[in-house]
Amino acid sequence: MTELQIPRAALFLGLAGTLPFIWGAITITSPELARWTQTALHPRLSAPLVHISYGTVILAFMSGVHWGFATKSDGSRAWVGYSLSVIPALWAFFLPQSTYPQAAIGLMLGFGGLVVIDALFSHWGLTPPWWMRLRVLLTAIVVICLALGVIL
Repeated sequence: MTELQIPRAALFLGLAGTLPFIWGAITITSPELARWTQTALHPRLSAPLVHISYGTVILAFMSGVHWGFATKSDGSRAWVGYSLSVIPALWAFFLPQSTYPQAAIGLMLGFGGLVVIDALFSHWGLTPPWWMRLRVLLTAIVVICLALGVIL
């Protein structure tokens, strides 16, 4: 495996983590499947609720990941790293959720911000060499799924 190749476990589990976003996008495009999901499974498991609730969870999760990267730094860079690491969780907490499009756009901005923080931590050498390849792929999938909810 090359240094830039994403480890299979990270790739597989990262892609698995996008399944709720994909499922939400599918339920947006299929009203019949959305109705079935709401009655047979749970209303929270179809879009827009799955996008909002799971998106919030993932932003908070990524704050923890970034906190872990920040532990590899020291001095003023550690202060910046720790400070940046809490932003995604705070963003998710304070995210306006009065309407689905508003929440989805807020989540898209949050996931875009994650990639910026990822890039900075990668530039500082705090992430694995393959990290940005994985993060860009997963973020693209998530943002496309959320955008479908806003467009449709």
